[in-house]
Amino acid sequence: MSPIEASADSVAVPGFDPGISPRASASASANQSPSRDCENTLNLRLPEEFFALCAEKDHRAPMPDPAAHGEADLLDHIDDWGLTSTPAGPFHLLPVHIERDLPLIHRWMNYPAVAEFWELAGPQALTENHLRTQLTGDGRSVPCLGVLDGTPMSYWEIYRADLDPLARHYPARPHDTGIHLLIGDDTDRGRGLGGGLLRAVADLVLDNRPACARILAEPDIRNTPSVAAFLSAGFRFSAEVDLPDKQAALMVRDRSLRDLL
Repeated sequence: MSPIEASADSVAVPGFDPGISPRASASASANQSPSRDCENTLNLRLPEEFFALCAEKDHRAPMPDPAAHGEADLLDHIDDWGLTSTPAGPFHLLPVHIERDLPLIHRWMNYPAVAEFWELAGPQALTENHLRTQLTGDGRSVPCLGVLDGTPMSYWEIYRADLDPLARHYPARPHDTGIHLLIGDDTDRGRGLGGGLLRAVADLVLDNRPACARILAEPDIRNTPSVAAFLSAGFRFSAEVDLPDKQAALMVRDRSLRDLL
């Protein structure tokens, strides 16, 4: 499950240049007079070893190995990003510490509005495992508390979308950065905070990750408040994506459109 959804007020893949389709290429070739060389090429037979090799290959591209690129911190030191301004007050992303933050995040995960999309309701051990999996990994996903005007009120996951299984479902680019978000307490939901916070966090990513050209999100397509919040934060709807655990709205905020949307 990729949780961006719960109570957020969720990237868009730019359009492809389709080029020449195989059908068009075949049609163009049919209008040319075949040469002797072409006839000889058509009679070539590939060796059986070639087909055996193709059969052994997985049809999915392997996930990139971040260690191979020598990246010391895959998300450019979120703990150093500092405060940013929002319409509701100063906001800070604070990387999660299990001992300090687990009870609060566990409580949020058990609110019905959150549990519907995050699917982490249940014993505290379930939330703890979800957090520890990220904290003991290679740093491609960093769980954070969102602290607004000094008060923890939201949970975020900032992750490398290009190193995530999501990358198999869209044309990923190096350093694509993803966002998952939930607004914590019921008193903070429905206040229109999501869009402003999302815009602020997207700006934090773009300010502190110069190699990142775009930010992505994939909220559940049914979570209309979340999709609306991403749209209000300058994201654009790119496509509906069939992910293993949900139908998602792929949302994108492009660095190149930062000052326009």
